[in-house]
Amino acid sequence: MRVGGWVTRGRHARAAATLAALVTGAVPLVAVHSPGPAAAGAASAGVPVCQVRDNRLTEISGMVATDDGYVVVNDGADDEARLRIFFLDRRCAVARTVSYPSRPRDTEDLALGRDGTIWVADIGDNDRNRETIALWRLAPGADQPVLYRMRYPDNPHDAEALLLDAAGQPLIITKGGSGTVVVYSPATALKPGATTPLTSVGRVVLPSSTTSNPFSFLGRGVVTGAANAPDGRRVVLRTYADAFEYDVAGGDVVAALTGGTPRVTPLPDEPQGESITYSRDGRSLLTVSESADQPAGSHPTILRYPAPTATAAAPHPAESPTAAPPARSAAQAAGIGGGRAWPLAAGAGTLLALFAVAGVLWRRHTDRR
Repeated sequence: MRVGGWVTRGRHARAAATLAALVTGAVPLVAVHSPGPAAAGAASAGVPVCQVRDNRLTEISGMVATDDGYVVVNDGADDEARLRIFFLDRRCAVARTVSYPSRPRDTEDLALGRDGTIWVADIGDNDRNRETIALWRLAPGADQPVLYRMRYPDNPHDAEALLLDAAGQPLIITKGGSGTVVVYSPATALKPGATTPLTSVGRVVLPSSTTSNPFSFLGRGVVTGAANAPDGRRVVLRTYADAFEYDVAGGDVVAALTGGTPRVTPLPDEPQGESITYSRDGRSLLTVSESADQPAGSHPTILRYPAPTATAAAPHPAESPTAAPPARSAAQAAGIGGGRAWPLAAGAGTLLALFAVAGVLWRRHTDRR
């Protein structure tokens, strides 16, 4: 998805509105997360594992690691050749692909079940106007995924992250924007050919961060991917800037996310990081960025980071694992007031920085017209 969903292909009005909001102050001039900065390890770049050189894979939005290599998907691609589930070998070369029986809308993440089932999260919604979202389930050995449709209980949401609970059922994590995201779970069993209602099962407040990334503070408050550890005892959420790892006790993933204290791994200056997974031994975090907006000749590169240790804990406000998110005012949605104190800070340096961010967003939008 383009730059956190604020700038999308062919969306002139949204790009203009974002620019205007930044300039006029409809969006806070400086967004300062609360509580204080997250305790984390040194912000060092990941170690390259391999480069994905297939020209169909320039917008990788989801990835899982397998015993043989990796599985990846693009986000909402216009080219039919890119709308596949891609299986890569350990050198990141495409070994095979699997087609969808019908056209997906916006595939944004992957999850790998303990039995080898691959779940594809067709949950992106830049314009927040989808009546339903979807999951594609590819069983081990199958050559065609099965479609399951779902509907939010309140209103459409943009989402890019998928986890599985202890029973192997999916959890959808919204992308957010102000550092607070919502977790949704199917209210009933998924059924092909039916639309399953979702229910809100809790909110997650991301720790504050100062990690450098291409989208400044905007990139620190959105969730762009998630993954379960192979042993089921940890899960991780990522933003454009950081990875937040939570311990899972008793298989309760929702309780871990909504009430746990995450460990932080900075992911500094990844070009547009939307994917994360664990290595098969669980000792490393693996990430990959989109390369569509990068200089000519750039290729997506899988990066390896050591999984965080228990000594690098970030402060985490207590959140109810079952409370649905309350309605928020426009100011709260922008990060002002409410449970997260995002105070305004004036100053010429801040204003200039925001003009620079807005310029980058606009230029990336117009360059892809």
